Amino acid sequence: MTTLQNDRFLRALLREPVDVTPVWMMRQAGRYLPEYLRVRKQAGSFMNLCTNPELACEVTMQPLERFPLDAAILFSDILTIPDAMGLGLYFAEGEGPRFERPLRSRADVAALGVPDPEDSLRYVMDAVRLIRRTLDNRIPLIGFSGSPWTLATYMVEGSSTKTFSQVKGMLYSEPRLMHQLLETVAASVTSYLNAQIAAGAQAVMIFDTWGGVLTPADYRTFSLQYMQRIVEGLTREAEGRRVPVILFTKGGGAWLEAMADTGCDALGLDWTTDIGDARHRVGERVALQGNLDPAVLYATPDVIREKAGHILQQYGTGNGHVFNLGHGITPDVNPENAAALISAVHELSAPFHE
Repeated sequence: MTTLQNDRFLRALLREPVDVTPVWMMRQAGRYLPEYLRVRKQAGSFMNLCTNPELACEVTMQPLERFPLDAAILFSDILTIPDAMGLGLYFAEGEGPRFERPLRSRADVAALGVPDPEDSLRYVMDAVRLIRRTLDNRIPLIGFSGSPWTLATYMVEGSSTKTFSQVKGMLYSEPRLMHQLLETVAASVTSYLNAQIAAGAQAVMIFDTWGGVLTPADYRTFSLQYMQRIVEGLTREAEGRRVPVILFTKGGGAWLEAMADTGCDALGLDWTTDIGDARHRVGERVALQGNLDPAVLYATPDVIREKAGHILQQYGTGNGHVFNLGHGITPDVNPENAAALISAVHELSAPFHE
């Protein structure tokens, strides 16, 4: 078994005893850090940063030099898989991700194949390997992917959207075609995450950013069942340890019981769900990760401490809690406020683990 200097994150995901509640932050390597902005400028573009293993490793490590975080997360993007499928990912300044060749027809979907993660996505695996060596077993490394439904949303829409008109149009008018697309993407995500685990990722997270825009029935049919297929197809042990799997559906608070039934180890919660209620609903089946409103980080350190303490109290005593934001940290947050949050969680959580 690989010996980690700090394994409380992995232990918490498996609902094992820890000394304090572990904490990390979604998008902890990102635009709120001035050192990230310097490397981003050096790279010349976001895609150059993602596809350069050395620079991806550098920005992955940046928050760990500032804060006593309990986990690192691979710096990458959820849209690397569709890009490897040939859709032509690029980032328009101020507009977010776009695809040169979005899916618009049956022929477009039929032409898709499952990318070889050690070929067209080799730069991600090289980054995982380099980050693991650089971490030197200090804390665990999290790998990740977007969910099939979330990736399909971008692949069909071609960019970010507020209406989901193209992808929902396909879902309702051609459900078989949508299932064909989701099956291909699910196979790709499974292969991609297993390659990350083989390269050294010690936990993996599936980001279902847009599952919450679906009806309850459509969520189960077009999002959850494909995430379950992925969970069932993942390597669950490596280096003598269990490899925990975290599912996160933004806006998915109504479906926690069904998500827990997939066989995952933990559920990520956004800030619209009461974590105490969530714990009551899922019982001991899964750990819970979350769920401070990221906007709290605009407040004073005293308020941040108060709000963090409230979430710890909501969860209560015992095991199975990983503290996180309810979504990614926003670019204009003061890094000192992130430091205040991490310090507060570690200090205030100790009594909950006695």
